[in-house]
Parts: sequence; C-alpha cells; structure tokens
Amino acid sequence: ALVDSIFKSYGPDSFPGRVASVMMGSTETTFYTVAVYFGAVGVKDTRHTLACALFADVVSAFVSVAVCRIFF
Repeated sequence: ALVDSIFKSYGPDSFPGRVASVMMGSTETTFYTVAVYFGAVGVKDTRHTLACALFADVVSAFVSVAVCRIFF
C-alpha cells in the first residue's frame, strides 16, 4: 500500500518511485519469513534472527537509495 501511494503521488519513474521499487525487490517480508521458515523446522527460540533481519531491512533501505542515485 505504501508503494502504491508513492506511485500515485510521485509516479513510478520518479526518484522516490524507483527507490521504492528497488526496496520492494530487495527486501522480503521479515516477520513472514521468520514465522514460516522457523515454524517449518520447529525452531522455538529465534535468538538474534529478528534483530539481524530488521537491521538488514534498514541497510537495504540505504543501499536502495545509493543504487538509485548511482544508476538513475
């Protein structure tokens, strides 16, 4: 819904639209992935997985902006 809002406000070919597209392509739904994959193998204690996954999402946001600045 957030990407759709960005597309409607700025357009898909704008800088914010391209950054949103790169972010959507480079990140997964963190909580869904942790729940499904750990649930499938029966892991009860995720330890540092969620913190590392959220940190990776934040890093991917910065890298998405950098990639869009370099290539577009």
